[in-house]
Amino acid sequence: MNGMRSLNGASDSQSALPAKRSRSSVLEIDSWMPSEVRAISPLVDRLMTLIEKSQCAPGEEFGIELGLREALENAVVHGNQEDPKTKVHVRCRCQPGREIAIVVTDQGKGFDFEKIVGKGSTSDPAAEHGRGIQLMKAYMDDVHFERRGSEVHMRKRSRTGFRS
Repeated sequence: MNGMRSLNGASDSQSALPAKRSRSSVLEIDSWMPSEVRAISPLVDRLMTLIEKSQCAPGEEFGIELGLREALENAVVHGNQEDPKTKVHVRCRCQPGREIAIVVTDQGKGFDFEKIVGKGSTSDPAAEHGRGIQLMKAYMDDVHFERRGSEVHMRKRSRTGFRS
């Protein structure tokens, strides 16, 4: 996959998905997207195509996609408040047959994630905030926040172990 820059042939840097593989077959993806809800699905679809092909965590694609969608929606809607002047940064690192690590960073002020989700769940299942974080935690093996909550780190390990 050396030299891959975009799956859709787009020339602008918002849509491009620079992907590179090192000699150890690690796939790294670095992308920016506009803070628009409509930009989430096309980006997730392109990322999931790369993730599925690289076989980072075979059989775990549903949870990875759900966590990624929730993180991006939170970044766009809550972090950047759909401000067209802001962007969301997405980085993925796939180790085939082992795991995938995803970092989603928004340009917002952050939030107090302990206040939103407490020690595990919101007190009200119908609460406006916190459901996306609960879903990320339910489907990913590790979820934690940095940069005052404007950056979410997620990791999903393969349940099948390394395959050559």
